[in-house]
Amino acid sequence: MTSRSPMGALLACSAALWLGAGQARANEAIPATLAQAFKQAWSQQAEGAAAPARRDAAQGRKNAAGAWTAAPPVLELSGRSDRLNRNQGSREIELGVSAALWLPGERQLTLALADAELGALDSRQLAARWRLAGAVREAWWALQLAALDQQSAQTRITAAAQLARDVTRRVAAGDLSRADQHQADAAVATAEAEAAQAQAALAQAAQTLRSWGLAPDLARQDMALPEPNPEARELEAAHPALRELSDRARLAERSLALASRQRRGNPELLLSTTRQRASHGESSAQTVMLGLRIPFGSAGAHQARQAGASADQIEAQTLLALEQRRLRAEVESAQARLTAARAGAEAAARRAILARETRGFIEKAFRLGEADLPSRLRVEQEAFEAERQQARAGIGVSQAISALRQALGLLPL
Repeated sequence: MTSRSPMGALLACSAALWLGAGQARANEAIPATLAQAFKQAWSQQAEGAAAPARRDAAQGRKNAAGAWTAAPPVLELSGRSDRLNRNQGSREIELGVSAALWLPGERQLTLALADAELGALDSRQLAARWRLAGAVREAWWALQLAALDQQSAQTRITAAAQLARDVTRRVAAGDLSRADQHQADAAVATAEAEAAQAQAALAQAAQTLRSWGLAPDLARQDMALPEPNPEARELEAAHPALRELSDRARLAERSLALASRQRRGNPELLLSTTRQRASHGESSAQTVMLGLRIPFGSAGAHQARQAGASADQIEAQTLLALEQRRLRAEVESAQARLTAARAGAEAAARRAILARETRGFIEKAFRLGEADLPSRLRVEQEAFEAERQQARAGIGVSQAISALRQALGLLPL
C-alpha cells in the first residue's frame, strides 16, 4: 500500500478546505503567506487607519511650536461715542494688537517636545504592528497544525476503509472471523470520529484569522522561514517594544523639562493706537501705547504639571528596564525552543521511517496469514501517528523560527 507524506497531503487538501471561503470572497485577495496575512490584517486595524491623522496633528503642534509667538496674535478694535446721550461729538477709536511671548528657553523646549511626539508616534505604530504580528503568527501556525491534523484524519479514514474492505472479503472467504470484521469496522468509526474532531478544531483555528477578514490559501503556503541571527542584531536599539518605551521615556523627559520652564503664564506684548476728539469742531488727537502684561505664577498648578511629567518619566524608564529583561529571556527561550524543535523533528523523522518499514512487514505478513488483525491495526495506527508527528515536527520548526523572529522584534517577511 502506498501512502502520501502528511505535508503533501496537507497541500493537496487545501484547495477543497478553503473552497467555500474562496467562492464567498471571489473578489478578495487571498493571502498565501504569513507576511501577506499580516499585511492584510494590519490594513484593517483602527490604529493603522488613524496613524496619518495622528501624524498630521503632531506635525501641526510642531509647526505651532516653531512660530515666533507662543500663541497667535490678537487684534483688538474698540470705539466710544456720546451720540446716544449728550451727542456733543465726543469720539474715541482704539486699535491694538497683543501677542503672547515665549518664556526664556520655552520655544526650544516646545520644539524638542514636538519632535519627541513625532518619534513616539512612529515607534508606537511600529510596536502596534509587532504586537499584531505576534497574534497573527500564533493564529497562523495554529491553523497550519489544525489543517495537518484534519488531513491526517482523512487519510486515516481512507486507509481504514480500505483495510475494512479487505477484511470483508477475507471474512466472506472464511479466512477471518466476524470478530475481525467488527474490529476493522470499529477502526473506521474511530477514524471518522477523530476526523470530525479535527474538522471542528480546524474551523475554530480558521475563525481567528477570519475575524481579521482573512481567508489564507494553504495550498500555496510556504512553510520555510529565514532564520535570524540574534547575535547580529542590537536588541535594545531595534526592538519595537523597546523603541516605544524609549521614545515614551524621552517624551516624558522633555515634558518634564518644559513643565519646569513654564512656572507662569506667557507674558503678552501690547501695542495700540487711539484716535479721539472731545467735541464737534475740535481736531482729533492720536496716541500710541506700548505695554507688557506679565501674569503671576501659580505654585500649585506648576507643581502638579511637573509632578505629573516626572511620574510619567519614572514609569516609562521602569517599564523599559523590565521590558529589556523580559525580552532577553524571551529570546533565550525562543532559541531553546528552536533547538528542541529541530531535535524533535530529527527524532520524528527516524520514527516515521521505522514505522513505515514495520508497517510494510506486518502488511505482508497479514496477507500471508502470518499476522493477526489486531497487530495489523496497531501497526497501522503507529505508522499514521508517526507520519503525523513528523509533519507536525516540520511545522514546529518553522513555528519556532517564527517565534524567535517575533522575540527579536522582526515583522513577517
